[in-house]
Amino acid sequence: MSHFITSQDIPADGEHIEKGKLSKPMMVSGVVALIGLIVSAYLLFSGNEATNTPQDGVAGRYAYSWLYAFAFFVSFPLGGAFWLLLHHVSNSGWGVAVRRLMENLACVFPWMGILAIPFLFPEVQQHLFEWMNRHRELLGSPSSYANAKEVLHHSHGQFDHMLYAKTFYMNLPDWLGRMIAYFVVFGGSILLLKKISVAQDNDPNPGTERLILARKLCAVILPLFALTVTFLAFDLLKALDYKWFSTMYGVYFFAGCALNGMALLILTSIVLRRAGYLQTVMSPEHHHIMGKLTFTFVVFWAYVTFSQFFLIWYANITEETSYFLLRNTGNWNLANIALVFGHFALPFLFLIRSDVKKKPGLMIPITLYLFTLHALDHYIIVAPERGPSLTMHGANGPSLYPNGSVIWLDILAFVTVGAFFLFVYLRTFTKNSLYPHRDPRILESANLYN
Repeated sequence: MSHFITSQDIPADGEHIEKGKLSKPMMVSGVVALIGLIVSAYLLFSGNEATNTPQDGVAGRYAYSWLYAFAFFVSFPLGGAFWLLLHHVSNSGWGVAVRRLMENLACVFPWMGILAIPFLFPEVQQHLFEWMNRHRELLGSPSSYANAKEVLHHSHGQFDHMLYAKTFYMNLPDWLGRMIAYFVVFGGSILLLKKISVAQDNDPNPGTERLILARKLCAVILPLFALTVTFLAFDLLKALDYKWFSTMYGVYFFAGCALNGMALLILTSIVLRRAGYLQTVMSPEHHHIMGKLTFTFVVFWAYVTFSQFFLIWYANITEETSYFLLRNTGNWNLANIALVFGHFALPFLFLIRSDVKKKPGLMIPITLYLFTLHALDHYIIVAPERGPSLTMHGANGPSLYPNGSVIWLDILAFVTVGAFFLFVYLRTFTKNSLYPHRDPRILESANLYN
């Protein structure tokens, strides 16, 4: 094995990105994000009442664009958090060299809470969540929410019996509390883990106490992660159609988070190594393991996605099949077929080869390709709900782009949220060493062979 590292090869102060190297991309992404946020705030709160008609206007259509972009980019830090937590609880040795990359990606999640603020306002909620409109219509003031179940029980609305059965979860006070807890409680837990890790870097006698502490904390935080990723998907995505339900939806969303979180970690490590960093502690062996994990979740995503579809198709329950009936209408069916071959078959054929996983020149386009299909997957989750909510059903069913083209709205939201995500992500690399250089297992990781 030619890649053999000793303690003499590990810098005493770790490895830091040269000052100013990230200033230009940070400035560009920051300016784009700021301008986009200003325009987005105007579009989201430009004042349109929810009417379930084509007259809902730009505010209603842009609310879906914003949700789509937010759901796509928040999945990356959630994926990074999963790999960080799994690294600690499994006491992984190979992952020490890339642990700081996991920490940096995961630490973007609390900042994504800023982009979730619009979802807390009724002006945005009214376009996305019909169940909230019904609650406000029946209950009036927030002081009446305590009686929500009783009011819905005696209501004679067409679907109020479903809301009655789900009131224990779908009520405004609990929804708001959960939304805040996701970013404050779980986000704070991730920041605490990184603080412990960085403190070890700065300790002249680091020892193993912090590693043991982090492992114990992660044993508690990992179930918290499961609750966060599941119920965040429920509250923002599945609740777009409160009549639909699926017990596999949380796992389905998690599979995409884990897959694309690892793909972004691979892309980040390749870019850093090509820039001259991480040459000592990383080797093609790390890319091989990370590629195998990506391949694993390509298969897992396909398994969960097909299982959800198959079980709903087999049961043939009206409240369940509505989700797929909508997404098999018109051109949406083509997008679903593209996912079958594009999100599973092609990545499977490429990543099954061990030599491909070790070649950065091949993994770069593969990771970018996975991001593209991941974006399509999330678009199919969110965008079809916009048609039935904002247009009248014509002879051909819900249109692909309601009330005229919304592509420019989707692009605006995607670029704005993406620029914000990139700015925060790049900023995390300017603070600390690129790897935990005083972790006792850093040599084990650097000399990885598999």
